[in-house]
Amino acid sequence: MEVFRSTREEAEQARGIVIAIDVIRAFSVASYAFANGARGIWLVRTVDEAHALHAREPEAWLIGEIGGRLIPGFNCNNSPAQIAKAPLAGRQLIQRTGAGTQEAVGAINASCVLLGALTNARATAAYASLLASSTRDCITLLPTASHPGNTWNEDEMCADYIQALLNGEQDASAILARGRERLESDGRLNLWQQGEADFPAEDIEAVFNIDCFDFALVGQHQTWQGITYVEVHQLETSALQ
Repeated sequence: MEVFRSTREEAEQARGIVIAIDVIRAFSVASYAFANGARGIWLVRTVDEAHALHAREPEAWLIGEIGGRLIPGFNCNNSPAQIAKAPLAGRQLIQRTGAGTQEAVGAINASCVLLGALTNARATAAYASLLASSTRDCITLLPTASHPGNTWNEDEMCADYIQALLNGEQDASAILARGRERLESDGRLNLWQQGEADFPAEDIEAVFNIDCFDFALVGQHQTWQGITYVEVHQLETSALQ
């Protein structure tokens, strides 16, 4: 099993089973949305694309952010704490964010796209490993976060954790303890301590709820009226046995 790593600038070149990683917060949001009963998620790159797909399915909810803020006219911000409390049973979602959905859609040469976060990392690694063994595809880890002046971030930490799981390393969890300490010392989590509605403090504990969901989020690229998007569904790990 070959495992590679790409940067967000290389998303289009990412091959095989691409694990697109966005811990804070897009794919943590996706995990909580499915756990809360969402039927499916369409990932898009622009607000206009989100509205176009919404016209196709008017009952769908628009979720996401620009600059971390709620997009006017959208139903919910990019907050796992908020999405966990939303009435999502049976509902289709359309998600647009500044990092995760951009690179997931941009990974157009992937055989499939898996959405990775700390909340479902172990299940994602398990499914990727199974899929790679059956298809002989490589696995490409694609951390999507970008913070100016800092080449290491929470998505790199999650990629390290998933790679350790893929390699069968017994001390994989130690990566997370060290990583969170580093994120806190770097001030990465400070924005969620200022009482802003778009950045609730509950989000941080939500995104660090390690392996709380036993499902993979599996996506395939689709095209509709000139819009390329990723259609995501939930796959329970129990279905892989």
